[in-house]
Amino acid sequence: MSFSKWIAGAYMNLMGLEIIRPEPLPAKCVVAVVPHTSNWDFPIGLCIRVLLDEKIHFVGKDSLFRWPFGKIFEKLGGVPVDRSQRNNFVQAVAQIFEQRKRFRLTLAPEGTRSKVDELKSGFYYIAVEAKVPIVLCAFDWGKGEVRFAKPFMPTGDKDADFEVFYDFFDGAVGYNAKKSFDRPKK
Repeated sequence: MSFSKWIAGAYMNLMGLEIIRPEPLPAKCVVAVVPHTSNWDFPIGLCIRVLLDEKIHFVGKDSLFRWPFGKIFEKLGGVPVDRSQRNNFVQAVAQIFEQRKRFRLTLAPEGTRSKVDELKSGFYYIAVEAKVPIVLCAFDWGKGEVRFAKPFMPTGDKDADFEVFYDFFDGAVGYNAKKSFDRPKK
């Protein structure tokens, strides 16, 4: 076992989290992580990458990838995206999928660490545009699990697909439990 895997495993044990993954991630996918309630989610994500031995990326505005931090963000799996007003973010990210053989993009559909009552849809439209599956991932501190779902290919029926997502994330408790995502009321 490598030193980095040992450190990542020790950190996950210290945090009381176990990874549950039914199958390896596809070469291309959008990984939707809920609930996102803390800055601790980022180091947990880095540990998961090391322990799964799979490259998982995130995107950020291109200005973050300039000196002095650009190389650090790239090493951590970051990919710059031009988010200027004339550039469609969904299409820009879909183009990254098209240009690469392997690209696993992680996003937090809540869009914030604050409590929200519905998920943003950008992750969904990126997957639809890029024609890649979505892999749901629950950071469930209540059960001590980082739980992955099997890959789900979006059908284009957003409302029906989001019901599947809400079923998976229902009851998952974030690091800051009061900020955890609650399924929208019908």
